[in-house]
Amino acid sequence: MLDNVRIVELPDMRVASVLGYGPSPEDQAVRMIMEYARSIGIEPGSEGYRTFGFDNPSPSPGSPNYGYEKWLVIGPSVEAAAPVEIKQIPGSKYAVTRCVGLENITRCWRELIAWFHDSPYTHPHGRRWYLEEPLSPFEPDTRKWVFDLYYPIAE
Repeated sequence: MLDNVRIVELPDMRVASVLGYGPSPEDQAVRMIMEYARSIGIEPGSEGYRTFGFDNPSPSPGSPNYGYEKWLVIGPSVEAAAPVEIKQIPGSKYAVTRCVGLENITRCWRELIAWFHDSPYTHPHGRRWYLEEPLSPFEPDTRKWVFDLYYPIAE
């Protein structure tokens, strides 16, 4: 059982969104959002570079393909052109846990879901996302990658 869950209120966000699709959509989406960030003067990994990602659509049995949507938080005057789309994301409350190592992300999600089922929280109404926020630079050793996992909640 997780003991490092914290409750976080994410504010309304304006994001640049890209969508990768295929057997490894995360890599595709990360590359696209990094290229876009550089095109608007934000260096990946710098202060102010905040991204979130999630499956969209989720993997389905029998298919190696699925989607991964990646968001870059941006200011009000930033513009985009296809394939980048600008979205307004409403603020919401989340249960958040830290996960170290890409190989542990599935286990961390399972533990966070189990924590939720034993918690006093409920699912929020309306569209909410199960978000992954990378906190460390992507390097060859994926065991060092650090993520915060965001599970949407309501009281």
